[in-house]
Amino acid sequence: MAQTDTVTRILDTAEVLFAERGFAETSLRNITSKAKVNLAAVNYHFGSKKALIQAVFARYLDPFTERFHTALDELESEYGERPVPLEVLLECMARTVLEVPAERNSLKVFMRLLGLAYTQAQGHLRRFIQAHYGSVFTRFAELVRRATPDLPDAERFWRLHFMLGTVIFTLSGLDALRDIAEKDYGEHVSVRELIRRLRPVVVAGMNAPLPESARAAS
Repeated sequence: MAQTDTVTRILDTAEVLFAERGFAETSLRNITSKAKVNLAAVNYHFGSKKALIQAVFARYLDPFTERFHTALDELESEYGERPVPLEVLLECMARTVLEVPAERNSLKVFMRLLGLAYTQAQGHLRRFIQAHYGSVFTRFAELVRRATPDLPDAERFWRLHFMLGTVIFTLSGLDALRDIAEKDYGEHVSVRELIRRLRPVVVAGMNAPLPESARAAS
């Protein structure tokens, strides 16, 4: 039990510090000091800072991947040979994203970690995510392809990343956005209400007319 408590304390501390400061800016000594463990404990349980970063992501992505595969199974069973509509796919992803962090620290931490995975030079992390979780993202991308048959592949790639960037930015800044909405507009916005407002924006972005350059290329 003591060993499990130590591992949990290290992971809880590391994910918050990584989300707040970034990977490069957070040292193992920062983590051990705040978690009140010695450096030997981190080395014993994880072996390296890279392995610790990967373990932090695995705590979110393991349950996310399992749930998302199950949810996509259900959609494919329901729609059969028909393409799953884009808005249904996005709702499915959003629902799964909201469910998983409830079992960990917070949605904000999860989104900030995903944003860091995109923006910070952590090649080992990209390889780790691709190797362990690439199948569910590839599957989702294929379903999006079927839902948007008129989009050229390159344009779809960019729009998917624009969509993910919008979602990550919005949900990682959730507290600040809700404070602004309450103070400036008198609105009390729940996370699910925010997702409902976000969904038509990203759907419209995915379905927007092609720019001239993309039309010429196609």
